[in-house]
Amino acid sequence: MTNSYHRAAAQRGGLFAILVLATFLMGSSFIAGKILLADGYPAMLLVGWRFLLAALATLPLVWLQKKPMPGVLRLRDLDVRGVATVMLIGLMQTAAVMGLLFLAMRTVSAATAAILLFTNPLWVAVLGRLFLNEQLHGARIAGLILGIAGVALSVGWHSHADGGGGQWQGEAIGLLSAFCWAAATIINKRANLPLASWSLSFAQMLTGALALLAIAYGLGQRWPAHTSASQWAWFLWLAIPASTGSFGLWFLALKRGGASRTSSFLFLAPLFTVLLSYFILDTRLTWWQGLGAIFICVSLVLVNRLRLPS
Repeated sequence: MTNSYHRAAAQRGGLFAILVLATFLMGSSFIAGKILLADGYPAMLLVGWRFLLAALATLPLVWLQKKPMPGVLRLRDLDVRGVATVMLIGLMQTAAVMGLLFLAMRTVSAATAAILLFTNPLWVAVLGRLFLNEQLHGARIAGLILGIAGVALSVGWHSHADGGGGQWQGEAIGLLSAFCWAAATIINKRANLPLASWSLSFAQMLTGALALLAIAYGLGQRWPAHTSASQWAWFLWLAIPASTGSFGLWFLALKRGGASRTSSFLFLAPLFTVLLSYFILDTRLTWWQGLGAIFICVSLVLVNRLRLPS
């Protein structure tokens, strides 16, 4: 009995450690991205190269799934509809979500962008009700209402004296980014593709990265002529620990803790972004935005963790 209790406690502790590290890395991506954007790196080009490198860094993790590489990827086993679905997920999950997010961060803070992006589970709940017939009862409805109120406070509807039209535009783009993430999640759930998690991650990141690079170079965007050592360090952090590393740990947490339990920890990512913004970027949240972030955190727990009987 004692051994069993300690073993269970150790497993819970290990899962919590994985979730904290995964969400810390997620949160850090906003800081690295904001720094590079402030240094003049074009948004689409930066995200495109980020996820191309992240996709390539995923291949060793695919290999470690103890299957021959073609057997793990299994892309050749998909029919035309399956391949089209993978490409659509890549365009939504990587190209649209991250492309829009980095566009938003040109005019809003890293902390605000993180808060807006991680409202994603709220929109998953809404779209799940509409397209997957998932039920919304009691605490989940209360969570959605609280989350919407939190978004209203977080975007600072009460005062845009310093932000102007660009501030509103950036916040709208940030919310659209979260909605695209939710749409990609619903598409993935409905499709139920016969791919291992890392195979799908590799394929969608590669598809999104190539699309973003095509758009960026088509618009005439170019990598800055001079990149300092610190800028390369931020870019490599953004591409590997903050992308491949956070995704890998997140998938591991999903496998150990289940989707519902694990998703309730997503609120830690914007929290880490706020803390890192304070220490690295010297930015501040207003009291209203802080209250909005708390509302969103509570709403995510209600929407994702509490499952009331139908």
